[in-house]
Amino acid sequence: MARVWFSRSSVLSAAVLAAALGLAGLGAGQIATLPAYPASDTTPTGLLTWPVPDTTPNAALVRRGQALVIAGDCMSCHWNPGDGRQGGAPLAGGLGLNTPFGVIYSPNITSDTATGVGAWTNDEFYRAMHDGIGRNGENLYPAFPYPSFSRISRDDDDAILAFLKTTPAVRYTAPANRLPFPLNIRFLVKGWNLLFFRPRPFQANATQSAEWNRGAYLVTGPGHCGACHTPKNALGADQSGRDLRGGTLDNWTAPNLTESARTGLGAWSVDDVTEYLSTGRNARAGAGGAMAEAVSYSTSLMTDQDRHAIAVYLKSVPASPEPSTPPPDAGAMQRGAAIYSDACASCHLENGVGQPRYFPPLGHDAMLQQPDPTGLLHLILAGGRAAPTAARPSPLTMPSFAWKLSDQQIADASTYIRNSWGNRAASISAGRARDLRRKLGLDKPRLTVNSGDQR
Repeated sequence: MARVWFSRSSVLSAAVLAAALGLAGLGAGQIATLPAYPASDTTPTGLLTWPVPDTTPNAALVRRGQALVIAGDCMSCHWNPGDGRQGGAPLAGGLGLNTPFGVIYSPNITSDTATGVGAWTNDEFYRAMHDGIGRNGENLYPAFPYPSFSRISRDDDDAILAFLKTTPAVRYTAPANRLPFPLNIRFLVKGWNLLFFRPRPFQANATQSAEWNRGAYLVTGPGHCGACHTPKNALGADQSGRDLRGGTLDNWTAPNLTESARTGLGAWSVDDVTEYLSTGRNARAGAGGAMAEAVSYSTSLMTDQDRHAIAVYLKSVPASPEPSTPPPDAGAMQRGAAIYSDACASCHLENGVGQPRYFPPLGHDAMLQQPDPTGLLHLILAGGRAAPTAARPSPLTMPSFAWKLSDQQIADASTYIRNSWGNRAASISAGRARDLRRKLGLDKPRLTVNSGDQR
């Protein structure tokens, strides 16, 4: 789901801002203990890939719904991984999202009739997906991306619910969202809807191929790529005319997906995009952060045809203007080169070529050249884990350097990386690194030092 937050400018905007902070919120109450899942179903991918027997009622509809749940990346937000001692339950909800305004929890969407969607009717589910209205008439917060889901056809909505009703029932209610007044007033979401929400069923483009239209449907509808990759205005709505130009969420950067040569996909081929969606890696990049989860639980499980269709569509999105950047600070470049040689070159090599599909090359890298450096700073501070997929089941990790490098050193190394080997981007200040270190909770004293700690 979209994970976004924005600054408050007035009481009214703060109230409407609740629209940008919540997840679907199909129900809230006291947290309950998740039951241990059967061993065969402890992994989210197990639930998403189990074969639907021909004896299942409406088997074809259920299989279609399963594919759409994969395409929608429902698992990333609705999987509760448990506490490490007791197994969590796929699709049972309860995943907490930390925002500057409070904690939001995803709801249970298993087949349980009391706490999940087992008792929902097709009409109720369609209204939630298409109009952002819950089963009891409540407004759902549009961080549950119903602005995108409104493009899903009624038949596909019915298929999604049909599949969800076949999942193992888990009796679990997520904790109540922890949002301060007035952000916890759902009624005020109506104001956001009046300003920004226009239900828009997908309309095929007759001038484009069937494959292009399939990709457009997946990207703009169930895949809701713009929920992360489109910049938002002050109230959390997509900025008009800037679709897929990149955004920032949950202390990560969702990069530009347009044809921009420097900061977008302009240098990628259709095959590059397809490979990335399949394995989380290609010769140019590796998926990290929320995108690693999207690859593991969504794009890697799609059909080859759907991945290729997405790539064809994305490669048709017109390039956005490239940001202008002043020359980097010479002192930062000199200091950053020494830090890079000491801390980074062992994996990415002195000339930044890396080891493609293992340690990403850093030259001409679109992610590194994003106007917002949050993603790079997050990776250096907290480390990261590449997406495990069936094709590449052993994920690679990048260690955290928060224990080793000061804020100034991280800023200098980042400036150097963003302006070497053909890259060009704005210099980074130590204050920017310090602010993110604090947001990630890495400014606290630690009892042990372990460069491999991904905390």
